[in-house]
Amino acid sequence: MAAVRFLLLIIFPLLISHSLSISETEALLKLKQSFTNPQSLPSWVPNQHPCVSKWAGVICFNNIIESLHIVNLGLSGKIDIDALGQITSLRTISFVNNSFTGPIPEFNKIGALKAIYLSENQFSGPIPPDFFSHLGSLKKAWLNNNKFSGNIPESLTGVRFLSELHLENNEFSGPVPEFKQEIKSFDMSNNKLQGAIPASMSRYEAKAFAGNVELCGKPLDKECDNSLPSYTAPDGGGQGGSGWAVKVIGILIVATVLAVLFTLVKSKHNIDDDFSVASRENNDDVVQVHVPSANHSRSEGGGGSSSKKESRRGSSKSGGMGDLIMVNDEKGVFGLPDLMKAAAEVLGNGGLGSAYKAAMTNGLSVVVKRMREMNKVSRDIFDAEMRRFGRLRNRNILTPLAYHYRREEKLFVTEYMPKGSLLYVLHGDRGTSHAELNWPTRLKVVKGIARGLTFLYTEFAADDLPHGNLKSSNILLTDTYEPLLSDFAFHPLINSNYATQTMFAYKTPDYTVYQKVSQKTDVYCLGIIILEIITGKFPSQYHSNGKGGTDVVQWVFTAISERREAELIDPELAGNNTESTNQMLQLIQIGAACTESNPEQRLNMKEAIRRIDELQV
Repeated sequence: MAAVRFLLLIIFPLLISHSLSISETEALLKLKQSFTNPQSLPSWVPNQHPCVSKWAGVICFNNIIESLHIVNLGLSGKIDIDALGQITSLRTISFVNNSFTGPIPEFNKIGALKAIYLSENQFSGPIPPDFFSHLGSLKKAWLNNNKFSGNIPESLTGVRFLSELHLENNEFSGPVPEFKQEIKSFDMSNNKLQGAIPASMSRYEAKAFAGNVELCGKPLDKECDNSLPSYTAPDGGGQGGSGWAVKVIGILIVATVLAVLFTLVKSKHNIDDDFSVASRENNDDVVQVHVPSANHSRSEGGGGSSSKKESRRGSSKSGGMGDLIMVNDEKGVFGLPDLMKAAAEVLGNGGLGSAYKAAMTNGLSVVVKRMREMNKVSRDIFDAEMRRFGRLRNRNILTPLAYHYRREEKLFVTEYMPKGSLLYVLHGDRGTSHAELNWPTRLKVVKGIARGLTFLYTEFAADDLPHGNLKSSNILLTDTYEPLLSDFAFHPLINSNYATQTMFAYKTPDYTVYQKVSQKTDVYCLGIIILEIITGKFPSQYHSNGKGGTDVVQWVFTAISERREAELIDPELAGNNTESTNQMLQLIQIGAACTESNPEQRLNMKEAIRRIDELQV
């Protein structure tokens, strides 16, 4: 047994590191071939490690590719974003002073980028308004000296850490958005911008706005007249007292009715808490809840300005109740009145609270979670964190849409996923979805989980538990079986005593044996999910009392020590070819290495993800 673990911890990383290097080599060679003049990169040749061989423009740290600075080479053609996306450690890209043309490449698919330098090219056309909403880590954006046109993307104003922004010498038009970030290097001169400069932007030097003949206002020496357009921020004004009273009554009625309904449903079905979140046995338990809207109802299918204003408001008193606070309006803008009129269906009760489905009249279905015991931080900090969550953009992260704040409980609103959770599809469903869980689909799910964790471990790198509640019931599946991680990064917000009772991180050996949680605790939870996916067994670790299900960790380690690993594979995966079977066995080894009971002997998250990335369908 000791020898096997030694191989897992020592030899496998070396083999996988080599494999990843080859993968990154191939990705860069694919990028090179997307250029019309690849001969400009003669040092980029096959069968060499870009870091060891010091490829031109490839900047590494500890043999890990961090930056690409491919500048002053007269390159043209189409930049292969899919190839760039395979270099998961990439943080900076620079194509300065080349000859690229056409619309801006989809760099927003690479969510971990911190710096984009595209200066001195021939890029043109408008940039989509939401382009930068997917780049939550971005600090530097240099797009100057191109031919970009249209409005300055509104999503730039929401990039939290933006410190350098250069848009000068383009053809941008329209108003100047209001940037509230502390941008240290800022320039949008020599464009076609119009209207009044927002008052808060007067802190920048006049030269940052020079060369826009239709701009006015400070810091320029040109006064505005009332006929000139200007940027208008969303209204955050007040609301009449009677309206608030109706909302208070309305949300209390909804919460009470749904809570009573859930109690009845739970006693009827007698389902384990974690498992009930994935249950599909509640379809008959639907209630239509109507609450007077007191002039706050929206028009059919609408998303008018009044609704948008309402949705952004909160209570002026810390203990009171406001409307929903929208933190992500990609699915439209809605408020509590919309939820009041929705058909509410009980989904179940998880560790952190009850979950309900609300099907709104505009066609959008959402999940509303009543979150208990989340008063560890002040309301202002809670609001900042929710808005931070709302800016997250990653294909494997479930970004929240809105929240509602009360001292006693919080409502957390996300998009509803009809296919349900990984837990449900694996163990609760015996229909089409479960039948489609073949090996390529299961491997796709594992790799998607790894991508989501890579993103979380970048966004919340300083947290002890970037996820903290990682389990199959908190992994939702899209129609194409793309996994979406949910209920992440709540650890700093949940009352400490309640966290130890409810979060899955505190059910691991890290806490039960060593009285400590850390980032390696998430690794252990990832290992449980991997073993669950490969074996098809319901882990006993998910039950609060440890009774029921299969102790997948003990079972796997025993089988490995006795060289019976093949017996661990879900019988429903039988009939695959030898290569697929070998991949399953490799994934079992990864799961075992993630679930070592001693955190010191366990893989760290980066190593675990690298091993998973090695496996290819």
